[in-house]
Amino acid sequence: MYLAANPKRRNNRMALRLCTGLLAISVAGCAGLAPVGPDYQAPDVTVPAQWQESVSPTLTEIAVFEVDPLQNPANWWLELNDGDLNWFIAAALAQDLSIERAQARLQQVRANRTQAVSALYPTINAKVAATPTFYGAPEAERPDTTQYDAGFDASWEVDIFGGTRRSIEAAEADLQASQAELANVQVSVIAEVAQNYVDVRNFQQRLAIARLNLASQAETLQIAKWRYQAGLARQTDVAQSIASLEQTRASIPDLEIELARAKNRLAVLTGRVPGAVNDRLAIVKPLPVVPARVATGVPANVLTQRPDLRVAERNLAAETARVGQTMAKRYPSLNLGASLGWTAFNLTGLSVTDTLIGVLFGTLSGTLFDGGRLRSQVQAQTSVQEQALIQYEQAVLRALEDVENALIAHAFSRQRSQALSESTVAAESAAQQSRELYQAGLVDFEQVLITDRSQLNAQESFAQSQATQLVTLIQLYKALGGGWQDTAVMMATPTKDTQSP
Repeated sequence: MYLAANPKRRNNRMALRLCTGLLAISVAGCAGLAPVGPDYQAPDVTVPAQWQESVSPTLTEIAVFEVDPLQNPANWWLELNDGDLNWFIAAALAQDLSIERAQARLQQVRANRTQAVSALYPTINAKVAATPTFYGAPEAERPDTTQYDAGFDASWEVDIFGGTRRSIEAAEADLQASQAELANVQVSVIAEVAQNYVDVRNFQQRLAIARLNLASQAETLQIAKWRYQAGLARQTDVAQSIASLEQTRASIPDLEIELARAKNRLAVLTGRVPGAVNDRLAIVKPLPVVPARVATGVPANVLTQRPDLRVAERNLAAETARVGQTMAKRYPSLNLGASLGWTAFNLTGLSVTDTLIGVLFGTLSGTLFDGGRLRSQVQAQTSVQEQALIQYEQAVLRALEDVENALIAHAFSRQRSQALSESTVAAESAAQQSRELYQAGLVDFEQVLITDRSQLNAQESFAQSQATQLVTLIQLYKALGGGWQDTAVMMATPTKDTQSP
């Protein structure tokens, strides 16, 4: 249709406006229809009312757990009161590459959501063109001309049955799942940093124990040599003493290797090259102190605290929305288009209404027969939704299992550490007495070797049990969902101290 400033066409223009208004009203009514497909409802899962430790007589006697929710799950490591651990976790949150990869993935999913929303709106294009024509004839007979064109094109697919709205719903759920996945990566990184930091302090402590025992065994060797020179001991006492000393010396390189590995792992977790944090860890410090009691909450808290469950639940929501998105393809689609343009043989002519051309059109299309293709797509997506539901239910069971296992491991690690503490005190006393009795000639050297080896084993076992307490505590906090925090607000803003070891 042509739109011009001619008074004779005013009635046509009024009719066009009326038709356009009626079309807009009908489109608005169609767009207001409820989208096809199932509406998402969060799954109702059954969880126990309390953890096993609340009803287990053995664990109840240990009495280390409280039913109160974890007071500060986002920053649980602050309860350990270790400044170096705080620094490493802050550095890892700011610079760990796996977190950066998850953040990049989040940006991608956020852009995908923007694309999904854009489908609700029309697409408008503009164009300007100049087309010169040369005839090669004398100017008087057929002059060369240049045609100028300018205009706008618009197209819009009306979301009658909600396919676009369901795609936006799915994209929004994907975005929320990606946010939770970032939080899940943070939880894992925090736990790994904490465990490797505990390993560093543990190996440092065990190295110190080995060196102290090495020094003590060196004194025992000297005593054996004096007694042998005085004719009060046999040559075998000296040989056995040397063998025991060298066995202890041989254990030191293995501990040094494990210490170096833990330090290098901490460096990589904080986005640095191996060895970059060695200076910060050069000073030997004791293990962090384990809190006297741990707040665990109830099983229902885990459903809201664990980010991996949030990921599974949001994936289920996305797949549910995609069922409706797929179903909408079985219904007719309405596409509207319009163009508005000017054509003239000079630039000033583009502003004249007589050169204006407008076109408005609409297309209603639908599939009459496809051999069951669209129906099978709906069935396939419904199966994907069912798989997502099963995955969520499995994730819930695994989460409950993780917590139960962590509770038991931590409780018994405390019990074991207490027993080893008493064993270490007794072993140290026995070793000291054996040396004194041997020096006085009241026991043979075999007794000294036995008590020395028992002391070293007891001290190493006790040191390892202390580290195990912390590791099981870290695993418990991770199982409870501790460390999940807002992606925009980190535990601590990286400072200059965070940026360099």
